[in-house]
Amino acid sequence: MTDEQGKAPSKPDDSVVRRLVNETGITEDQARELIAFLGRNWPSLMREARILAGKR
Repeated sequence: MTDEQGKAPSKPDDSVVRRLVNETGITEDQARELIAFLGRNWPSLMREARILAGKR
Protein backbone atom coordinates (compact mmCIF):
# COMPACT_ATOMS: atom_id res chain seq x y z
CA MET A 1 0.00 0.00 0.00
CA THR A 2 1.28 3.51 -0.78
CA ASP A 3 0.20 7.02 0.14
CA GLU A 4 -0.82 9.74 -2.30
CA GLN A 5 2.82 10.60 -3.04
CA GLY A 6 3.68 7.01 -3.94
CA LYS A 7 5.68 6.34 -0.79
CA ALA A 8 5.05 3.43 1.52
CA PRO A 9 3.53 4.61 4.82
CA SER A 10 6.11 4.81 7.57
CA LYS A 11 5.78 2.46 10.50
CA PRO A 12 5.80 4.31 13.81
CA ASP A 13 9.05 3.80 15.67
CA ASP A 14 8.37 1.23 18.37
CA SER A 15 10.27 3.28 20.94
CA VAL A 16 7.95 6.25 20.38
CA VAL A 17 4.92 3.99 20.67
CA ARG A 18 6.21 2.39 23.89
CA ARG A 19 7.07 5.76 25.42
CA LEU A 20 3.63 7.15 24.63
CA VAL A 21 1.92 4.05 26.06
CA ASN A 22 4.08 4.08 29.21
CA GLU A 23 3.66 7.77 29.91
CA THR A 24 -0.07 8.03 29.25
CA GLY A 25 -1.62 4.58 29.63
CA ILE A 26 -3.20 4.44 26.16
CA THR A 27 -3.07 1.28 24.09
CA GLU A 28 -0.42 0.57 21.45
CA ASP A 29 -3.08 0.76 18.74
CA GLN A 30 -4.18 4.18 19.98
CA ALA A 31 -0.55 5.36 20.08
CA ARG A 32 0.09 4.16 16.53
CA GLU A 33 -3.08 5.88 15.30
CA LEU A 34 -2.11 9.16 16.96
CA ILE A 35 1.36 9.00 15.40
CA ALA A 36 -0.21 8.35 12.00
CA PHE A 37 -2.44 11.43 12.40
CA LEU A 38 -0.05 13.81 14.13
CA GLY A 39 3.40 12.70 13.07
CA ARG A 40 6.12 12.73 15.70
CA ASN A 41 5.30 16.04 17.33
CA TRP A 42 5.77 14.96 20.94
CA PRO A 43 3.78 17.76 22.66
CA SER A 44 0.80 17.15 20.37
CA LEU A 45 1.03 13.39 20.86
CA MET A 46 1.09 13.80 24.64
CA ARG A 47 -1.84 16.22 24.62
CA GLU A 48 -4.04 13.93 22.54
CA ALA A 49 -2.95 10.78 24.39
CA ARG A 50 -3.84 12.36 27.73
CA ILE A 51 -7.26 13.22 26.36
CA LEU A 52 -7.74 9.61 25.22
CA ALA A 53 -6.50 8.27 28.55
CA GLY A 54 -9.00 10.46 30.40
CA LYS A 55 -11.90 8.96 28.45
CA ARG A 56 -11.28 5.47 29.81
